Amino acid sequence: MRVYQKKSSNILYFFYRLIYPIFDPIRFFIGLYGYFWYIRDLFKYQKQNNYKSLINKNLYPMLHEKTNLSPFNNHYYYMSLWAFDRIINNRPKFHVDIGSAYDFSGYLSKIIKTTFIDLRPINVKIKNLTIKRGDLLNLPYKDNSATSLSCLHTAEHVGLGRYGDKIDPNGTQKACRELSRVLTPDGFLYFAVPIGKEKICFNAHRIFPPKAIIKMFPKLKLVEFSLVDDNGIFLEKQDPTAYSNLNYACGMFIFRK
Repeated sequence: MRVYQKKSSNILYFFYRLIYPIFDPIRFFIGLYGYFWYIRDLFKYQKQNNYKSLINKNLYPMLHEKTNLSPFNNHYYYMSLWAFDRIINNRPKFHVDIGSAYDFSGYLSKIIKTTFIDLRPINVKIKNLTIKRGDLLNLPYKDNSATSLSCLHTAEHVGLGRYGDKIDPNGTQKACRELSRVLTPDGFLYFAVPIGKEKICFNAHRIFPPKAIIKMFPKLKLVEFSLVDDNGIFLEKQDPTAYSNLNYACGMFIFRK
């Protein structure tokens, strides 16, 4: 979630977030302007193509992609690369991912046998990838049974009802206990959540100081902390105590039992 220096900008952003789920005024006006160059390009193409008409039922306007840089999510991009690299380096016989971006487990399954668990599973069939419906508060595993686990940008949502789960103010804490329960001794957990000043952005996500996350895993030892800061910069192997005053960063933790 963005935080601006000007109070007026934060107020405007607040109202934008309220109406965005049903109407995006920024996208609307950019799209409205986009029709001017869309129509221009349409007739320009027809002129260069011997005036063969393109005005038919196949028209498919794309009005939001003429940008200088390709837009991407800094959190998910760096986080996925970070977790992929660490998991591959540890070379587990199998890996379990809970609720991370669905493509992450797909790519990982090309190298390591992987199980993907999600409250809303995807319907695909890929060799070396097993997909299960599951709840982060009640994982389908016995105690001390998973040697390698990942849960990336997921636990901050638990208990907010965003994905159809039950409302629970302690959802993230319970999810952390469940991850700790199923991890084997000497097993690795790759975990990521938004970090910074503690807040609840209902019903999108929660934000936690790094120290609060570490306290949620009292039976695990922190092996590494990396992050993507408020400026979208990827910082590896940092001191978690130095990043409690950020606004909306992505904290990446490796824990070992």
